[in-house]
Amino acid sequence: MKTGARNSISGKVISIKEGDIMSLVKFEVAVPHEMASVLTTESVKDMGLKVGDQAKLVVKAIHVLPIKD
Repeated sequence: MKTGARNSISGKVISIKEGDIMSLVKFEVAVPHEMASVLTTESVKDMGLKVGDQAKLVVKAIHVLPIKD
């Protein structure tokens, strides 16, 4: 998948806190130690994100967008 963002970091999902509408997904990365992304719970389920999954974190402006291959 190609994106317009220039910054991409690999990370491992370490926790998912699901709400009715939004979810907080935390990732373990090399530097800095940890990053987080807030996205819709529907997106978390559509991507099939689970603790332990590997994902790329694409950083653009203030957003951290997880991409699961």
